Amino acid sequence: MINIFRNAISIALLILSSTFFLHGQNEEFSRFDFGRMWTFEDAPLDYFNETYDLELNQAWMDKMRKSALRFSTFCSASFISDQGLIMTNHHCSRSLIPALQKENEDLLENGFYAATLEEERKAEGLFVDQLIKAKEITEEMKNLQETMSDEEARSVIEEKYESQNEWKDLRLQIVTYYSGGKYAIYGYKRYNDIRLVLLPENDLGYFGGDPDNFTFPRYNLDFTFWRAYDESGQPLNTSENYYPPNPDGIENDTPVFVVGNPGSTERYRTMTQLKYDRDIRRPAVLTFLESSIKILENQLKNQPDPDVENTIFSLKNAQKAYTGMYEGLKNEEYMARKKAAESKLRKETESGFSEADNPWKQIDAIYEELRPYGAFATLLNPSPYRGEITAFIHHIANFMEADEEEKKEEMKEKIRVAAQEATTDQQIIYLQSLIDDYQKFSTQPLPHQNADQILKKSLFRDNQKVEEWLKSNSHDNPEDPLAAIAKIMVADFNEAVRLNQLNRKKIEGYNEAIAHAAFQVFGNQLPPDATFTLRISDGKVTPFSYNGTISPIFTTYFGLYDRFYSHQKQFPWSIPQRWLNPKMDLLRTPLNFVSTNDIVGGNSGSAVINAKGEAVGLAFDGNINSLPGDFIFDEKVNRSVSVHMGGIIGAMKYIYRADRILDEIQN
Repeated sequence: MINIFRNAISIALLILSSTFFLHGQNEEFSRFDFGRMWTFEDAPLDYFNETYDLELNQAWMDKMRKSALRFSTFCSASFISDQGLIMTNHHCSRSLIPALQKENEDLLENGFYAATLEEERKAEGLFVDQLIKAKEITEEMKNLQETMSDEEARSVIEEKYESQNEWKDLRLQIVTYYSGGKYAIYGYKRYNDIRLVLLPENDLGYFGGDPDNFTFPRYNLDFTFWRAYDESGQPLNTSENYYPPNPDGIENDTPVFVVGNPGSTERYRTMTQLKYDRDIRRPAVLTFLESSIKILENQLKNQPDPDVENTIFSLKNAQKAYTGMYEGLKNEEYMARKKAAESKLRKETESGFSEADNPWKQIDAIYEELRPYGAFATLLNPSPYRGEITAFIHHIANFMEADEEEKKEEMKEKIRVAAQEATTDQQIIYLQSLIDDYQKFSTQPLPHQNADQILKKSLFRDNQKVEEWLKSNSHDNPEDPLAAIAKIMVADFNEAVRLNQLNRKKIEGYNEAIAHAAFQVFGNQLPPDATFTLRISDGKVTPFSYNGTISPIFTTYFGLYDRFYSHQKQFPWSIPQRWLNPKMDLLRTPLNFVSTNDIVGGNSGSAVINAKGEAVGLAFDGNINSLPGDFIFDEKVNRSVSVHMGGIIGAMKYIYRADRILDEIQN
């Protein structure tokens, strides 16, 4: 198929209209519903230039690629000076900091600044990867796959490229796109000597905490500076590949690009899978989160505990994220657009499949079987948030179902050890939550539904009765109320696990066939799903409507202080003492801004650059409207939230007095 971004006529047509229309139907879908996470080896330069009135070329793309980094195995980063200075998020660095502390230090609380090069602190085990080379190898892979397995083909290609001078010193990765529709080989240079340079206090790097997450306007100084050193122990020479910071590099409608490593998306799921997500998968997770939060909040009332409080914050953050995903799945417009895209794809490719191999029909059949049990793998899985009782009912059910004597003896011992603690009055709230959650998704009512009565009547509170029960020969129809519900619940859990294991590979295979078909119809005009590999996402600095008003394109430090005082100086809106008397020049400095770029988890720490290749910001979050981005990208309301480069430089200048680094990045 002709690559649409290399065909000038197709490009012109696509630029005139970014929407595909289906004849005879009212629905329409945008080609950007599948996002704008473009791969560097096949980036749509002509589209960039035509859309934003630019003159970007391949040399620009190569420099942008080599200036970006993958930060360990979980975030993104970039070089921002000619001396190996690295920029990433505070929240990407947080877990690495305790290991760098000296006695009586609290770097997360107080922040850190290395006033001299010698004071920069090495983080053992931390590394960054720089993508030096990227090449499409689809034809090579497919030719080899005709006579050997995928694993063997990968080994052959890796050996081939390892022997070539331009690839041999690089860490190679073969990347699969469109479920095998396209392959690329990536060559990374890894740097292992990474040292901490500047870290804001946690109050600034975490300002607003989980309550402010996925919101805008936002006020968060979520950045950290590190430095890469070469093998001789000197700052790495990155004079050819870095993003020079520019605190004044954007205004309204400025084209910007996010360069980073988005983790994963599911934008090629079928309508059947999306409906399953809407009806079963997401509601089950939300039910689990809601119950866990309720239980922990009750626990916190009786016994204050900072760890429990932090756990509640984390669970509420997850609840907010999954609620956004769930609301997106209930959005009729989004689902109509996904249906329109699938209809077009099926119309143009379905005739090429036999009835037995038709991936859409096979997925329909599998999910019809999964639906009755789909929630139970989440809701009935033993978890620290489910108390002792959940694991205990698994022990009871597994004992009753065990055929082998050795297995029975193992389960007997587990029941003896756990019985007393698992049936105390403290477990009533956990059991009631479990029962209520189960009944939301079960078509058959449990024979016993009052947790208080179940536990108080249960024989498992009496060691002697437990022994008698363990020695009895028949457990087919248990009279004990706890054993009775355990038998039913765990049977449904086991069936959910069985069906998932049975069908996982089949579903993957059918999804691959659909992705292949999508690639044949749409080609590279639709970017592949995210895979934690380097992408470039285009967009503009643009406000959006919310709560009956219009957002600004950026916030200022004025807003941070308003949040501080409006929340009575309480965490997570507290600030350190040295921030309490700000200069007016700092107060009016931009702090966070929004743009239409397409990002997901893994993009944290990605540089936001303008067309000059200057770092104008640092991506760290999305607005609440971005949460459906797991399955669809909506450029009208989806916004990336980034730290403004002006805000970073303002903090360095007026608070941290980081003159050494300011001189370095402004040189």
